[in-house]
Amino acid sequence: MSTVRTGPVIGLTAQIVLLAVLAATVGLDAAGWLAGVGYGIGLCAVLTRGLRRHGVDRLGPADRVTLARAVLAGGVTALLVDAVDGSPTPLAVLVPMTAVALALDAVDGWVARRTGTTSALGARFDMEVDSFLVLMLSVHVAPVAGPWVLAIGGMRYAFVAASWVLPWMRGTLPPRYWRKVVAAAAGIMLLTAAAGVLPHLVTVLLLGALLAMLLESFGRDVGWLWWHRPARTATPAAFPVAATAAAAPALASVPVAAAAPAPASVSTSVPVPARVLVAPRSPVVVPTVARSRNVRPRADTRVERPLAAHQPA
Repeated sequence: MSTVRTGPVIGLTAQIVLLAVLAATVGLDAAGWLAGVGYGIGLCAVLTRGLRRHGVDRLGPADRVTLARAVLAGGVTALLVDAVDGSPTPLAVLVPMTAVALALDAVDGWVARRTGTTSALGARFDMEVDSFLVLMLSVHVAPVAGPWVLAIGGMRYAFVAASWVLPWMRGTLPPRYWRKVVAAAAGIMLLTAAAGVLPHLVTVLLLGALLAMLLESFGRDVGWLWWHRPARTATPAAFPVAATAAAAPALASVPVAAAAPAPASVSTSVPVPARVLVAPRSPVVVPTVARSRNVRPRADTRVERPLAAHQPA
């Protein structure tokens, strides 16, 4: 019997309630309703699949905060889609709703650390909510600042799409504080641009700086993944194998001394390993030069060190 995961269903219900409140206050047409409801259904399906894959039945305390952020992001999506036909965007509702969603980004991480409920699912959930909110704000600001602003919101999804084609980009990145700073700055700068409180030139320069920060951050991550890709880390391990294979003919050509005859007291039926066979010890006479006429040359009775069969000459 499958377990009913109530967290995603609660999120979908809260999303519909938020859309009803927005429709009653600022008004939502069919496009806004369709975008908001579609977002809520997609969020419920993806979150349910994530819980099932991680073997979790319910959301943790930090995940509930992230779910509240996701519902607010759905409300922002409905408002922005509702204004696509040229109707004025209700900034008096859009800006505070987006600001609360961005502020809760610091709360869910604090709750996760405070309660000891940090998890891979919570981190991925938080990251995807941030990415989608940045994407929607980029789409809203693009008609004013230029279509190049879409690169700000689409960079995360381009990174994910590239990982589908390049397997080495699926590696796990080490934690980096600068990555969190850039992600937080993206939401704040885009919200400032969407509010229209700065001159146009200052807004364009601000967004250009944001794009440069994102390119640097993503570029560093791609470089790290390329440098630590599996093919590169596995290359040094193949060297000893190749060296051994190349040295095999040379080792095979080394003459091996004949095995010494077994003593009479030892049964000849006991096999002797080949690698322990040594050459018979025989004294080697090495003439030495006499130091004076009164000293005769003597024979050096030192015995040469035996040569093992598996050792090169």
